[in-house]
Amino acid sequence: MALPDDEEGTTVANGHPPANGYLPVPGDAPAGKVSAETQNGPKAGCLALNGVSRDSPKAASGALDGPKTPLAPEEETQARLLPKDPGEETPAVEGTLVPRTALSARRFLVLLIFSLYSLVNAFQWIQYSIISNVFESFYNVSSLHIDWLSMVYMLAYVPLIFPATWLLDTRGLRLTALLGSGLNCLGAWIKCGSVQQHLFWVTMLGQCLCSVAQVFILGLPSHIASVWFGPKEVSTACATAVLGNQLGTAVGFLLPPVLVPNTQNNTQLLACNISTMFYGTSAVATLLFILTVIAFKEKPQYPPSQAQAVLQDSPPGEYSYVKSIRNLFKNIPFVLLLITYGIMTGAFYSVSTLLNQIILTYYEGEEVNAGRIGLTLVLAGMVGSILCGLWLDYTKTYKHTTLTVYILSFVGMVIFTFTLNLGHIIIVFVTGGLLGFFMTGYLPLGFEFAVEITYPESEGTSSGLLNAAAQIFGILFTLAQGKLTSDYGPRTGNVFLCVWMFVGIILTALIKSDLKRHNINKGITNGDIKAVSSEYFYDYTIEKCVHRVSINPSTPSPVFFHSCGSVIMAYARYVL
Repeated sequence: MALPDDEEGTTVANGHPPANGYLPVPGDAPAGKVSAETQNGPKAGCLALNGVSRDSPKAASGALDGPKTPLAPEEETQARLLPKDPGEETPAVEGTLVPRTALSARRFLVLLIFSLYSLVNAFQWIQYSIISNVFESFYNVSSLHIDWLSMVYMLAYVPLIFPATWLLDTRGLRLTALLGSGLNCLGAWIKCGSVQQHLFWVTMLGQCLCSVAQVFILGLPSHIASVWFGPKEVSTACATAVLGNQLGTAVGFLLPPVLVPNTQNNTQLLACNISTMFYGTSAVATLLFILTVIAFKEKPQYPPSQAQAVLQDSPPGEYSYVKSIRNLFKNIPFVLLLITYGIMTGAFYSVSTLLNQIILTYYEGEEVNAGRIGLTLVLAGMVGSILCGLWLDYTKTYKHTTLTVYILSFVGMVIFTFTLNLGHIIIVFVTGGLLGFFMTGYLPLGFEFAVEITYPESEGTSSGLLNAAAQIFGILFTLAQGKLTSDYGPRTGNVFLCVWMFVGIILTALIKSDLKRHNINKGITNGDIKAVSSEYFYDYTIEKCVHRVSINPSTPSPVFFHSCGSVIMAYARYVL
């Protein structure tokens, strides 16, 4: 059971109650002794206080002997702690406020609710495509009409992602979650009124609402992980959140062929089966919406990591959504990741949408096994996602892991392509599982890698742009592969995807790995505190370099380097 907000986290030592999420440091206490119980227990990960306000007398008599540059007014408002040499302690100043971090037990409930309603949304995305021939017959429409019931998810995402991420960044996590869960529920109920052969437009309307709900869902995994989970579990939490969507796709592959078997000779029975599937989906979506209203919170009482503490302490006026978008598109590594993530995820969307047509070309009448192959693909991917998340939390080797998984996804796609026509469907199960393990396992890697190389920009914005790229590539790949498959066969369509995935490998190798968020958390864990707001992130980097040079005994003049440092910081502030 999740704890209420006032019971979340850990207790504070008697006589020092928290104030606005901070722990006051007593003047007579050594800075290195003050700690708060954090995500790794009473000792591990505690915040060591080894710095002071830069305008204090004790700070002034520290590392630099020369004249001091006056602080800018905006700098004085920041809780800035200068780094010290290893083993060197700096006494705290009376009343110094230091961010407190703690993990909330509610984080698991928030993650579970999100994963479940994301599951239902993904289920509604694929429930038509996996039995496309059944719905074509029931509604008397072409295969392209049924394909658009899937592609509308991709089409709706592209124009709506910018207002959706703006809403997330300015109005918060809870409102975004309520919109995603609520629209998902409403779309499911509208579909219940479409179980007649002339009401294809009604089922399309319900699917359109579900596709709008998806816009408020797909960008949340990395945001929920960063806001609610600590640095040693953030990648696993993101992978788990993505896993909910993948599990929904898996259920979407498995249940529709079972609930709605191909009974074209009995239209009344077919309508009854479709109605059962629609009403069951609506009931589950309604329950999850109610749980979202009751239990989904904006954020925990205390930030779970120092990186989050830095961002939460920034004044609201410093954030600009337009500037954030501009900064992301100026970030060359992120632009490369945007393209490569779009290629990989777009290929997955295309294969998932057209899987029924691909399998039935070689194995006629195997609708149920086509769904089971899709299930195998996604379940293997779920295992891959969790393993990749655990691996990232343990090693932090984001680029190497991403590139390795990309290469193995390409190999899996080649094997899947050239073993389809062997006449043994068990081989397709094996190759489909291999493909899914790496291709679907890549999804959380892209999210977390993007957050690392774009910190301190919003996780919701970077994730939203990644998903927008995935939807664009997904639409283009689905249309192109569908045309190639119908005209020249599944092999030609799959080779088309293989070529694009090879291009993605080359671009991934060019991405520069600069793990900004990890460096912030690592610096604090090691006692080298860098508590700076997002606006001063680059300022701090310059200052640290100058400070390290100026206190090196081998340097000829600390005064000279400090003066140069002031000029460098002023120039960096102007340029950046």
